[in-house]
Amino acid sequence: MNRLNEAQVKENLSRLTDWEMDSDRAISRLFAFKNFNRALLFVNAVGFIAEQHNHHPDIDIRFNQVRLVLSTHDSGGLTQKDFNLAREIENLPKLGEVKA
Repeated sequence: MNRLNEAQVKENLSRLTDWEMDSDRAISRLFAFKNFNRALLFVNAVGFIAEQHNHHPDIDIRFNQVRLVLSTHDSGGLTQKDFNLAREIENLPKLGEVKA
């Protein structure tokens, strides 16, 4: 898949909620939940979606906080796959999400 140019990245990023540039090659978002169990439920849901897309984010779990980082490694940066997956993740049920 082709890497997106800067204008395409900005346009796609503007359509997402609370995602930010992690570097010039990735986007990230921090999610916070009521407790560890809710964070794990969220991670499992993300894993299910990621498998369907054959596109797997970097996931960091710290008690009730989950940080996701999306990048298309074999393309060397951001592609439409990253933004498609981010939108699907945003559409997950809130699962006890609280403001990070």
